[in-house]
Order: sequence, then structure tokens, then C-alpha cells
Amino acid sequence: MDFSALNKSSAKSFNDQKATIKKLMQGRSVPCPICKQNIRLFLPQQSANPGARCDKGCTDIALDFA
Repeated sequence: MDFSALNKSSAKSFNDQKATIKKLMQGRSVPCPICKQNIRLFLPQQSANPGARCDKGCTDIALDFA
């Protein structure tokens, strides 16, 4: 079996999420690619489920703060 296409897709997704989180941590606005609403960053002090997500839930990136 050839997993190169799956590996390439997974790496692109990871890098896209990493770039989104980096922009949010810098205070920049990042629109959701699906609904175009701004993605907001939720820190552990603000939410029981920290992460980055849009209001509709199209984008939902869970973060683990250690």
C-alpha cells in the first residue's frame, strides 16, 4: 500500500493548523475557511476546552496547554 498521499495530506493539514494558531497568538484575525467567520482563541483561563474555533464550529482545533 502507498501511504504517500495520506502522509502528504496529513502534513499539510498539520502545517495549516500550526500557521492558524501562530497567527491567532499574534493577535491577527483569521477567517474560517468554510463559514468565513473569525476564528477565536480560547485559553485555559477562559474556557474548560481551550482551543481555536469559529462560532459555528466548522473549525475546531483542540489545544493542550501543559
